[in-house]
Amino acid sequence: MGSYTSFAEVYDRLMSDVDYRSRTSRLIKLFEKYDRRPTLLLDVACGTGGFSNQFALKGFEVIGVDMSEEMLETARANSSALGTDVLFLCQKAEKLDLYGTVDGAVCCMDSLNHITDYKTLCRAISRVTLFLETGRLFIFDVNTVFKHKNILADNTFIIEEDNIFCTWRNSTDEKSLVTDIYLDFFVEENGTYKRSSEDFSERAYTPEELDTAIKAAGLETVAVLDDMSDEPAAERTERALYITRKVKETKNG
Repeated sequence: MGSYTSFAEVYDRLMSDVDYRSRTSRLIKLFEKYDRRPTLLLDVACGTGGFSNQFALKGFEVIGVDMSEEMLETARANSSALGTDVLFLCQKAEKLDLYGTVDGAVCCMDSLNHITDYKTLCRAISRVTLFLETGRLFIFDVNTVFKHKNILADNTFIIEEDNIFCTWRNSTDEKSLVTDIYLDFFVEENGTYKRSSEDFSERAYTPEELDTAIKAAGLETVAVLDDMSDEPAAERTERALYITRKVKETKNG
């Protein structure tokens, strides 16, 4: 994964179509349906804090973790503006190190796909599990193989928001299921456009690969849903939501 230095500057504006409030409410309902409402929640790969701050606004104690200090700077600014009290830590998921345990964890908006090495992905899931209380839930979503092959693929997208123009170019290797993503931003400042670029990769993991990683981490899969619906993930699902529960203690991964 990259550091997302340039991306951090414009991330919130480019993600303006993401309804963090409704997505957070849905996650809370899933916690309540399959377990209970957490008291201390871990938000893995929290980015600019969209979910962390929404959970905090709903009364949760939250730890937000991300590998990008630039993203966390924006997250802290957002937290200050909203009046929330989130603990933000700069850590990679596969090297997660907390002072104690949490009783719920989430990883949202296909963040795990940004880990393109399978062993590293397994370590990341194991580290989250290590700090999760037994019986509690880790809920995460992933972009599917279908999305990488058919939606991201080798396509180019244009994104236009207030004072921002972005070209999003993809290149997908169908064998490795890795999609290389190239972003060019043009941000208007006082009548002049400033250009910056960012590139990173995402990898799609098969259900079998994810199942192996989940079990190896000491988790069980409770349900796999089609993103924002209560329907099971299907062949054409673009984002799959995994609800997993810690069933046994694991070694320090």
